[in-house]
Amino acid sequence: MRGMMDKTVVVTGGTGGIGFVAAQRLAAAGAKLILVGRDPQRGAAAVERIPGAQFHAADLGLMSEVRRLAAELAALPRLDVLILNAGAIFARREVTAEGLERTFALNHMHYFLLANLLLDTLKRSAPARVVLVASEAHRRARLDFDDLQCARRYGAWRAYKRSKLCNILLARELARRLHGTGVTANAVHPGFVATDFGARNPSFFSVPLALAKRLIAIAPEAGARPLVNLAAAPGLDSVSGRYFDRGLESRPSPAAQDDAAARRLWEESARIAGL
Repeated sequence: MRGMMDKTVVVTGGTGGIGFVAAQRLAAAGAKLILVGRDPQRGAAAVERIPGAQFHAADLGLMSEVRRLAAELAALPRLDVLILNAGAIFARREVTAEGLERTFALNHMHYFLLANLLLDTLKRSAPARVVLVASEAHRRARLDFDDLQCARRYGAWRAYKRSKLCNILLARELARRLHGTGVTANAVHPGFVATDFGARNPSFFSVPLALAKRLIAIAPEAGARPLVNLAAAPGLDSVSGRYFDRGLESRPSPAAQDDAAARRLWEESARIAGL
């Protein structure tokens, strides 16, 4: 953590939950924090509690908003750590104003597009790190490249699990493409954490989820620890393309180790994003 003094860290979903707690800890170690969130009021409250932090408002489910945010962040003199954390689950299938299924747009495409648009800044700042918040939920997921956005058969958990599989595949492909640049990319499962995840859904979905969190979820302080470790631990300077289950490196599912699928997902995501 000593090495975080004056490092610049961007955290999406940084105004609450594990993103906010991780930001607090990194700021306490001397890092300069930039928090990204959708709600300006929550953003203002968050920066009041983290001296020196900045807030950028963006609806990360919209690619136009991700592009605007990236243009703002590209003006930074350096970017040492990019933590891609914002995500959600949606009980019913909905599409954004841009025509993308909301889970896919927020949980995967925002990761893909923001990382891509900030690659030059990250490379210029090397050694730098990209931390992608994934989940053990990926283990029962398979990608259907003919139906990536669950248009034919939607289920909230089905779409969520697929998006978390996308996060790990993206980390692998990012690591491959960034090899030799001094920029690393790793995915992490923070645990089942007691945050407001899923709370904005109808009661038939949110109430059972809230009960499960009350019974078995860990505190945000514990869930933030793996993010801080991947962002700051000096021993991880050259570790890339890996998956961590909380504090330990772990082998993801066979589907998450499929490099051909990782490349195909990259190509399809680039087509959707217009890159």
